[in-house]
Amino acid sequence: MTTRLSARGLVRRFPGVLALGGVDLDAGPGEVVALVGENGAGKSTLLKCLAGLEQPDEGSMTYEGGAWAPRSTADAASGGVALVHQELCLAENLSAAENIGLGREPRRGWMPLVDREVLRERAAHALERVGATFGPDVKVETLAAGQRQLVEIAKGIDQDARVLILDEPTSSLTSRETARLFELVHQLRADDITVLYVSHRLTEILELADRAFVLRDGQNAGHLTRDELTRDAMVRMMVGRDLAPPAARAVAGEAAGAPVLELKELVSDAFPAAAVDLQVRPGELVGLAGLVGAGRTELLETVFGLRAPVSGEVRVEGQPRRFRGPRDAAAAGLALVPEDRKLQGLLLEEGVRVNTALATLDRRSRRGIVDRAAEREVAAAQVDRLGVRTSGIEQVVQTLSGGNQQKVVVGRWLAAEPAILLMDEPTRGVDVGAREELYLLLERLAAEGLAVLFASSDMEELLRLADRVVVLHDGQVTGTLDRSLATEEAVMELATGGGLEAEGSTTI
Repeated sequence: MTTRLSARGLVRRFPGVLALGGVDLDAGPGEVVALVGENGAGKSTLLKCLAGLEQPDEGSMTYEGGAWAPRSTADAASGGVALVHQELCLAENLSAAENIGLGREPRRGWMPLVDREVLRERAAHALERVGATFGPDVKVETLAAGQRQLVEIAKGIDQDARVLILDEPTSSLTSRETARLFELVHQLRADDITVLYVSHRLTEILELADRAFVLRDGQNAGHLTRDELTRDAMVRMMVGRDLAPPAARAVAGEAAGAPVLELKELVSDAFPAAAVDLQVRPGELVGLAGLVGAGRTELLETVFGLRAPVSGEVRVEGQPRRFRGPRDAAAAGLALVPEDRKLQGLLLEEGVRVNTALATLDRRSRRGIVDRAAEREVAAAQVDRLGVRTSGIEQVVQTLSGGNQQKVVVGRWLAAEPAILLMDEPTRGVDVGAREELYLLLERLAAEGLAVLFASSDMEELLRLADRVVVLHDGQVTGTLDRSLATEEAVMELATGGGLEAEGSTTI
């Protein structure tokens, strides 16, 4: 087989860290090659070396039969290798077309003027290829996260690359946009383009990849051909062991007692025409499902006092409560782990100790002076309880993996001993090993009597965790599915506004 892009024995060191310890990879024309591994396995560093963002300390790379040593992403793109970042790198004040053509603007003849007509035409073509429903003139600042992701992908398409590196491309896409991206990947393969595809969603790898390279701790853990690709094989190589199957757990129900959280005709300001009724009992895991824009995040924010309800009630342990803000909600026994932990959940430049102790700071402060010894005790207890992998409680949280960062946010709230845990996308950006650890943690917390209400766009996650799945469409509950009736087809039918009538299901 012809090799278009390859890496041999790549080594990349950072102070105190060996990010790559002699990694090999190769990809041929018209191939979709997956790169999988847990957070911290070395995937991002390898991609950065291939795309010119990092230079390896040892080893070699080749492209189209010649030596490959790009010094920047622009250098790599001009040579035919384009990287589509997971973390969006867009100028919000510019249009989609200006972002797509940024740094490669077409000129009018010899004049130093941008040919905006050609720029728009190129951008419109790229946006059409990725299935965008908006035009090239729209300002990026007005676009939702999934739409911005499409602009980033269109940027890579517009570069006419022979190798396109897609790093977690579906992390913010709707199911419809994801399906269109899959069609695009198949078309790129047919056009002889090489695609390096990185994703924590193993079902995507199984659907798209011709081969997969698995990394673990900066080393090659294995290589799987199309015939060898299975979820179990990838997981085994990624974590170095077989993951234990989920333990059987009794489904919470009427026997769990009175609801600890009740929403009665609750109306969010984001959906003033939709009222939500919902109950969560002690020991119950209730999942919120729905397409992007269905109102899951807005509902959680309203419950937690981040949004003022238009009308309706939030009842905690049978008592109606009116929260003026998150402080009131926390005092009433609620906790919220937000969707974007980096933007909303963590002080990235602070250590594990400071971040873990934030929610209980008032309990360890007197006249503005914090009891540091008590703070260290709280942080150490949560690190031990949740199995946070850290060099110590003073380690800066931005240096932790995504799964460990998420555990720090969860640990902060568990230190406050809440009665109700709200979670928005509990495992977004978390690798498969840490994801399983978080699942087991949530199941253990529920078994201990904690009420959990979580929103997720990951169907496998919903079906794995939820005792009941409450489905939203345009802010309205379209149905509630008991665990025994919750299937992907049933959830999607309700998520798209359809109705479902079956025993054990409630349609509102």
